[in-house]
Amino acid sequence: MLASGRVGVVFYISGHGFGHASRQVEIIRALARGRPALRVRIRSAVDPGLLARTLDVPYELLPGEVDTGIVQPSSISHDDEATVTAAIAFYAGFERRIDNEVRTLSEDPPALIAGDIPPLAFEVASRLGIPGIAIANFTWDWIYETHPGMAEAAPWLVPRLKRAYQKATQALELPMAGGFDVFSAVERLPLVARVPTRGREATRAAFGIPADRRAALLSFGGYGLPDLDLSQLDLFDDWTIVTTDRSARPPGAALPHVRFIPESSFIDTGFRYEDVVSAVDAVVTKPGYGIIAECVSTSTPMLYTSRGDFREYDLLVREMPRYLRARFIDQRDLFAGRWRAALNGLLAQPAPPETLAVDGAARAARILTSWRDASR
Repeated sequence: MLASGRVGVVFYISGHGFGHASRQVEIIRALARGRPALRVRIRSAVDPGLLARTLDVPYELLPGEVDTGIVQPSSISHDDEATVTAAIAFYAGFERRIDNEVRTLSEDPPALIAGDIPPLAFEVASRLGIPGIAIANFTWDWIYETHPGMAEAAPWLVPRLKRAYQKATQALELPMAGGFDVFSAVERLPLVARVPTRGREATRAAFGIPADRRAALLSFGGYGLPDLDLSQLDLFDDWTIVTTDRSARPPGAALPHVRFIPESSFIDTGFRYEDVVSAVDAVVTKPGYGIIAECVSTSTPMLYTSRGDFREYDLLVREMPRYLRARFIDQRDLFAGRWRAALNGLLAQPAPPETLAVDGAARAARILTSWRDASR
């Protein structure tokens, strides 16, 4: 029986990349619209700057590592050996971590835990006797099942993660998903996507993107692409390249037809990153849930490159052409600056054959609210 007076929600969010955090930000914003006084705490190692730029409702950040994900030197490369080492180190002390989390939250217990998608979240919720709701498009046991070297170095790890996931009260499965057979109760959601609120003309004017030229946004998430030399591109006669100060080397800011947008520009300006996605003619990126969701919500074509040996990549590459115009560019052409033919080919492609609803945040918020109200 739950103690009376438990309030609020704690979100356990993977610190791997930006996709996990960006979609939970949208769910938190939807929750706040329905319950403005709801107390929200975020337990994560995600960059606090991302939350400051994107989360415009009250929240408390409880910083700390909640899982290990994949170790990445850049957005398109993985360190497989370091990934295995980090996962073993983290989960070898898993029981102690669970105890510490339970002890901390017991002092000020929530009514609900939502997890995207640390196994730790569901162990803690189970121990506290509150609902633990998973929201994601993959699970870490599914990723690690095929990760190079993981099974040989730690045959116990995937079964341990599965046992943690099996303690989830319910799983909300996003589109383009893998690994959800581990959960006993699953409900499918529409896409959780950031939707633009500012128009193309206003966004271009605000960030100095010429109105009379085609523009491509370089978007490589939380890890960036520091080795990309923008001076090598073959398309500056009729394209403008837009990038933030995270995605490419700042010296490129001096190049004609390159527009650098400081990430601080998305704090208290009325503009958000998805507005820029909507204002360009194409996005150059690697496939990840967050940027795919934004391209779907804005109907922006995507030129993508490979991202290393990561199980989600194959699933996304297979599924995303159903919902957006997408075209592959190999890393040799990407780094050599041979972009023109690929971008022109991308824009010539027909519209995707299917549409995908993007109101997953509102749906998730309603489900979380019902669980939270029932558990108080």
